[in-house]
Amino acid sequence: MLNKSFSLFLSKQIKSYNKIIQVDSDKSISIRSFLLGAVSHNISEIKNVLESDDVFSCIGCLRKLGVKIEKIKPGQYLVYGKGLGSLYAKKNTVLDCGNSGTTARLLISLLSTNPDIQVKMKGDHSLNKRSMGKLINLMSEFGATFLPENKNNFPLTLISSEIPIGIEYKAGVSAQLKSAAILAGLNANGTTNVIEQKQSRNHTENLLLQNPNVLKIKKNNKGQNHIKVFGKNHLDSLKINVGGDPSSAAFFTALTLLTPRAKLKIKHVGLNPRRIGFYNLLKKHGAKIKFKNIKRINHEEVGDIEIQSSKIKSITASPDYYVSATDEYPILFVITALTKGASVFRGIGDLANKESNRIEEMKKILNQVGIKCKSTKNEMKIFGQTNIQKKDIVIKVPNLGDHRICMSTVILSLVTGIKAEIKNFETVRTSSPSFLKIIKSLGGNFEIKKSP
Repeated sequence: MLNKSFSLFLSKQIKSYNKIIQVDSDKSISIRSFLLGAVSHNISEIKNVLESDDVFSCIGCLRKLGVKIEKIKPGQYLVYGKGLGSLYAKKNTVLDCGNSGTTARLLISLLSTNPDIQVKMKGDHSLNKRSMGKLINLMSEFGATFLPENKNNFPLTLISSEIPIGIEYKAGVSAQLKSAAILAGLNANGTTNVIEQKQSRNHTENLLLQNPNVLKIKKNNKGQNHIKVFGKNHLDSLKINVGGDPSSAAFFTALTLLTPRAKLKIKHVGLNPRRIGFYNLLKKHGAKIKFKNIKRINHEEVGDIEIQSSKIKSITASPDYYVSATDEYPILFVITALTKGASVFRGIGDLANKESNRIEEMKKILNQVGIKCKSTKNEMKIFGQTNIQKKDIVIKVPNLGDHRICMSTVILSLVTGIKAEIKNFETVRTSSPSFLKIIKSLGGNFEIKKSP
C-alpha cells in the first residue's frame, strides 16, 4: 500500500468508545530538526521522528546535498552535520520536495545563503501549484536569484547569494516565512533582525535556543518579540525528542467530541501555546478538553489530551485564532457544520494557498451533505445543523493532494454515517501515516480500493 494510489470508502457510523491512543509525531519539528542538524557541527540525534512522506522528502533532499543521515531504529536518526554553509550539490541537481511545502520553503532559505549553490527545486502536482512569491521576494533580499524571472511556482532554479548580508524582516502570520528569514540569517554576514508583528509557530526558535550564541529573543517597546540571528556562528549538535503532532490529534479530538458517549486520551502530544488555538477555541465553546501531565522538553510543552463527547455551541473565530490553528480549519469547519447555528471564521485568506484552496474545497464537501456555507476571500460562514438527512448521499472527494481535506471527510462520514468516496487517500501519509490504523482501533470501518 506504501506510496501506491488508493481510494477510501466509508459507509458506517462509528459507535461510542473509551480509548487511549498516541498520534504520529510532529511534522513541523521533525523537518526542522533534520534541516538544522544538517548545518550543525558533529552528530545530532533525533528521536520519535515522524516517518511520513513529507519527512522522507526532506531527508532525500539533504542526502543529495551531501548530508549523511543514518537510521538507528524506527523513529530514531543520526544526522552527521556539515556546519553552516557546507551544503553542496553539482550544478542543476534536482531537489524534489514532494508534497512538502515546509521542506521546500525552509530548504530554500538555508540554501539561499549557502555559497556556490545552483539547484532545481520541484515538487509534486499539488506543491508545484502553490505560490512561492513571498518567499522569493524575501530570499532576494539576502541576494539569492530565482529563474525563470517573475515565476512564482515550482519548478524553479535557485542560485545562492555570493555575499549574503543580514536583513531586517517584519514577520506576519506565516511561521514558514519567519523561519525562512531566521534560517537564511544563520549564514548571512552580520545580524538578521526579525520582528514578530504576529505571533506564529516558534519551533525554529525553540530548536535554536540550544545555541544562545546564534539566536536571542527580546521584547521591543511595542511588546513584540525581536529575534536577533547572529550570522556565521558555530551551531552545536542537537538532541531532540519529538512530541506528538497536535494537528494530527485534532482529528481524533473532533471525532470524540461529535460521537455520543465517547471518551479519548491522547498521550505525549506537543502543546506549544502557539499550536493549540484549535483546542482553546473549542474549550471556549463548550468542548470537554483537558490538558494533563504537561512537561517541558527541548523548550517545547508536551502532555496528554483528555476529551469527552460534548455539546458545542456555534463558533465565532476572530483572525487572531488563525495563526495558532492554521492546519485545523478544515476539521473546525466539519465540527461547526454539525453544530446548530451559524459559525463564522474570519481572517482565513491564507487557506487558499495550502495543498488545495481549503475554503472552496471544504465548502464543496459540506454542500454535498446539505450544509449551507457562505465564503469570501477572507471569511467563511457555516450554517450548522444537527440532523443531517443521509439518504442516498455519497460525499465525493476528487484527487486534491490535500491530506487535511481527506482526513476531515473521514471524520464527517464516521460521525454522520453518510457514505464517502475519497480519491488518492495515500496523500494522508505526508503527515499522518498512522491515521487509518488509529481510526480502526477506535472502531471505525472503511474499505481500501487500490487505483488501477
